[in-house]
Amino acid sequence: MLKSIESLEAIVQGWDESHRLTVEALRQAVDDLHKEAFARVIRGIKAEPAALEALKQVASDEVVYAVLRYLELVKPSLHERIEQALGSVRPLLQGHGGNVELVSVAPPDTVEIQLVGACDGCPSSGLTLTEGIEKAIREHCPEILTIKKVKGSLPASNGHGAAVSFISPFALRSDTGWHAAVTLEEIPDAGIKVLELNGQSLLFSRQDHRVTCFENACAHMGMPLDMGEVEQGVITCPYHGFRYDLSSGECLTAPEVQLVPRAVRVVGSTVEVKLKG
Repeated sequence: MLKSIESLEAIVQGWDESHRLTVEALRQAVDDLHKEAFARVIRGIKAEPAALEALKQVASDEVVYAVLRYLELVKPSLHERIEQALGSVRPLLQGHGGNVELVSVAPPDTVEIQLVGACDGCPSSGLTLTEGIEKAIREHCPEILTIKKVKGSLPASNGHGAAVSFISPFALRSDTGWHAAVTLEEIPDAGIKVLELNGQSLLFSRQDHRVTCFENACAHMGMPLDMGEVEQGVITCPYHGFRYDLSSGECLTAPEVQLVPRAVRVVGSTVEVKLKG
């Protein structure tokens, strides 16, 4: 049915303006008639409590829902509004080799999403979530209180050992707030370096030319991590043994938490970090 409508619309677009305006006026008149008829049916059904439940079930049919939405007789569903929110940030994510997918919606206030492509496992995924995706979801769906990130299964690099993007694309929107921190050579390869910058304790790590930066605080009790043992890209908190992947900040001990990331970029041989405040 949709293909037939689209084919006819394509034909009409090739007509001269006067003919197109006539067809548009005819379609609007028919739509107005259908809208009024459906509105009267819905008002009548709503008056009967038993029939109201049947109406809700019928409206859940995708064709019925689409028509009622087109006629503006029902509001966008929570699922639709979440997809609209994700759609608003996808172009920016896709420009950096990543994406986000809706996994599930648990009304009234919880949604699960999954970062894919370059965003899955990216050291700036936390920043991407808070400054981009979560903000968009809450703007479109203020009733959403809990946004859960489901661990992805797709590769996070381009297969050549180089990160697709070191920086959350949302951090790239602004050139303000960047501070020169250290040089690449000052960060041991496969090791860490701790630096106090503007009163903030930061933990830098490096794998070849790939640099990550996190707050120097364990997600468990906020204890500093810099005295922890680093082995094969994983740092272990010296106080309670929580283990973190330094490439992503993910906690391998308690997957529901992670280190707080800081956006970083490498300019020549200088590592710059974007600070809060």
